[in-house]
Amino acid sequence: MDDALEVIEASMVGMLKPEFEEIVTGDAEVREVFQVPRVGRVAGCYVTNGTITRGSKVRFLREGTIIWKGTISSLKRFKDDAREVQSGFECGIGLSDFQDLKPGDIIEPYEEREIPRT
Repeated sequence: MDDALEVIEASMVGMLKPEFEEIVTGDAEVREVFQVPRVGRVAGCYVTNGTITRGSKVRFLREGTIIWKGTISSLKRFKDDAREVQSGFECGIGLSDFQDLKPGDIIEPYEEREIPRT
């Protein structure tokens, strides 16, 4: 009898949609905005906390309000492509489909981790 209940419970847990939590991995402050030919606008940023990684999901905050979510399409240190940039360094960040950049905005990368169901 206990085996049957365990099998039913396990199958029901498997039917539930997975839950994800967002873990912030760092943040960068937009200091300057540059217009780059054939690319568009790029944010010149200073990484204040954590690490910024190319391809990561980001939230774009203006005055504490999330105004856009997307991904980092390009990440550069000086003129070189970078895979990641640590806190305390400056970098250029190109966002996938967002051009409304202003100095003082915050770019906040995050990871989505699945919360195990019980």
